[in-house]
Amino acid sequence: MVMKESGRPFRFNACTEIREILGKHAEDERTLTELLEEVPLDSVYFHTHSYFLRHRFIETTYPNDFAEWVGEQVRDHVLAERLSVVDPFTFKSLEALREELISILDDHLSGLVSVPRAGFGTPFYFNRSRILEVPTGVEVRTLSEFRNAISEVDTSSLYFHVFEAHLRLQREENDFSAWIRSGLKLPDLADRIRALNPYLGSLERLRSNLLTMCDEELARSGSGRY
Repeated sequence: MVMKESGRPFRFNACTEIREILGKHAEDERTLTELLEEVPLDSVYFHTHSYFLRHRFIETTYPNDFAEWVGEQVRDHVLAERLSVVDPFTFKSLEALREELISILDDHLSGLVSVPRAGFGTPFYFNRSRILEVPTGVEVRTLSEFRNAISEVDTSSLYFHVFEAHLRLQREENDFSAWIRSGLKLPDLADRIRALNPYLGSLERLRSNLLTMCDEELARSGSGRY
């Protein structure tokens, strides 16, 4: 089969995270809720979305900093579980995500007599995050080249084109699925990649899923490549 080649190459970018300590900390769940209401949205991003960038190689029990602190430092496993099931991918904005987290915290606290606190554990320190784009110089025009690049690029590149794209583009389409749809004219593969929920696992699992989808599409071509 003739290799499909895009007239517009896909350029891979990596990213790096710039962190800033806000000087705000919580020792109990009530203070955590109050501070969450006032911190900048960059802080909400840091403690939810970019959590995956900082834990890129492993799959953790808790998928965000709030659930991790409540579960490990406060030992409030009921609240930790509720915070763990919040999926940032389903929210169109950071403000909507913040409101959902606050709602869960308020609802949990309303049913308690005393406010759970860290005690001998570590306080929760609020940080903020800014993601800086870093060009890699890697360009691809075919699905085969794309697949090979996915297998080799740094995991921060996967984060940038999937996680970061979710907020940057303000839609479910990520950079990979958008290019495969418009550049390679492979709508079925694009739909499958768009449907991937990157928050269910680590960045390495995301890489594995992308490779599997590309390999299946290449196998269907008959020649193993486009």
